[in-house]
Amino acid sequence: MATPRIGVIGAGIVGLAVARRLQQKLQADVTVIDKETVVAAHQTGHNSNVVHSGVYYPPGSLKATLCRRGVGLLRDYCVGRGLRYDELGKVIVAVRHDELPRLNDLAKRAVANGIPDTRLIDRAQLREREPHVEGLAALLIPSTAVVSFPAIAAAMRDDITDAGGELRLGCRVVGIDSRDGKVVVATDVEDMTLDHVVVCAGLQSSMIAAIAGAPRDPEIIPFRGEYYELVPSRSELVRGLVYPVPDPRYPFLGVHFTRGVDGHVHVGPNAVLALAQEGYRWRDVNVRQLWRSVSYPGMRRLARHHWRMGATEVLGSMSKSVFLRRARAYIPELRSTDIVRAESGVRAQALQADGNLVDDFVIHHRPGITFVRNAPSPAATASLAIAEHIVDANDWSRS
Repeated sequence: MATPRIGVIGAGIVGLAVARRLQQKLQADVTVIDKETVVAAHQTGHNSNVVHSGVYYPPGSLKATLCRRGVGLLRDYCVGRGLRYDELGKVIVAVRHDELPRLNDLAKRAVANGIPDTRLIDRAQLREREPHVEGLAALLIPSTAVVSFPAIAAAMRDDITDAGGELRLGCRVVGIDSRDGKVVVATDVEDMTLDHVVVCAGLQSSMIAAIAGAPRDPEIIPFRGEYYELVPSRSELVRGLVYPVPDPRYPFLGVHFTRGVDGHVHVGPNAVLALAQEGYRWRDVNVRQLWRSVSYPGMRRLARHHWRMGATEVLGSMSKSVFLRRARAYIPELRSTDIVRAESGVRAQALQADGNLVDDFVIHHRPGITFVRNAPSPAATASLAIAEHIVDANDWSRS
């Protein structure tokens, strides 16, 4: 069989991992296409850099399976490339009595998902591990790690080019057309004729799907997560990772504390509707993209059900004191002068027309094209496993 020529749209960590796996498995001639001039420009480069354990995901789901597989692959990759992989450990902290049953459920899920050494700890054990954190009890996950996902993406970029692959950066995709067993990808720079295309476009994935004539559902709605960080003189308030018990009524985790490989401790994020697909600030507005989001039937239904939560999140965005009050539920001694604004991120949240959030990874196939339609957190953790799942399971001789 002739060497397949395959394009990967999206130079985030998932797209790079897929491109790398295509080279390893198929010895494919791979071209990575992205409108940005650097890799990891969006979700990969704007997140908490946590290697997630898989504790939140239903056993047997694609998220749970690929997250657990991805942790091992990512650890091995970092060790092999000499990249930081710091197992700081994580505590999920119950601060109210009504959170204790949910904490116990998470402990059972951790066992079902095969997360090693996870255990419930009491208040005294929590204070021994995190002296400044207040809580009734916690779930300890010692193996949870932090990395630099931008550094990992850069290493994957080098793997791809060292193996003969090409990156076409600064190329915006404007058309995708399948014809005569080939796929023509039109960009604002040039057209490319390929044997197959894998779309890993993150925040742009539903727009790229529309260009290719795929169904709109699920639609990607951008939610901005705004962070603070502890000033360096107060970074000792957190030793590792401190998370809340998730509320199943709401789609986002809530404020948490994450110490990075650089020693900075981030606090957050909240979650507010972004006013553009890549809207990192309130002033980043794209009227056409905003209208696409708010006019989507699923978004209107979601807003009706969760408008109170949305209003609360906006209030936390506007008011440092409100944000601080939420954070002080876990670290009571936290002061306003202890936190400063940090970089924001934007999450690509997939939503169905009925208003339901898409919880699991979603991968669709059409002749000549594979679409990664939903790959939110823990996609960075699971990136190498997602690449295996896409590449190894596909019959490329028939695609």
